[in-house]
Amino acid sequence: MKSVPVWIWYTALRVALFVVPLVVLLVAGVPGWIAALVAALFGLSASLLFLRRPRESMAGDLYAARHREKPLVHEDDAEEDAAIDGTSAETARD
Repeated sequence: MKSVPVWIWYTALRVALFVVPLVVLLVAGVPGWIAALVAALFGLSASLLFLRRPRESMAGDLYAARHREKPLVHEDDAEEDAAIDGTSAETARD
C-alpha cells in the first residue's frame, strides 16, 4: 500500500487549521468577515509554527521534481507524439 503524499497531508492540515477556528468563531457569533480574517491569521501562524517538517518535505519534493537529471517520460508519450506528427511510434521512439 502506498503512503499518502506529503502535499495531501500538508494541504489537509492547512485547511483544518483554517476551518476549525472559523467554525468556532462563527458559532460564537462573530461576524463572518471578522471570523474569516481571524481564522486566516490563525491558520497562517499555526502552519508556520507547527507544520515546518511537512512544508520542508513538500518543498524538497517539488525541488526534486523540478530539477530532474532526466525528464519524466511516460510510456505512451512516443505514441501520442507519433499520432500528432503522423509518423509511426517506432520512428518516434528512436
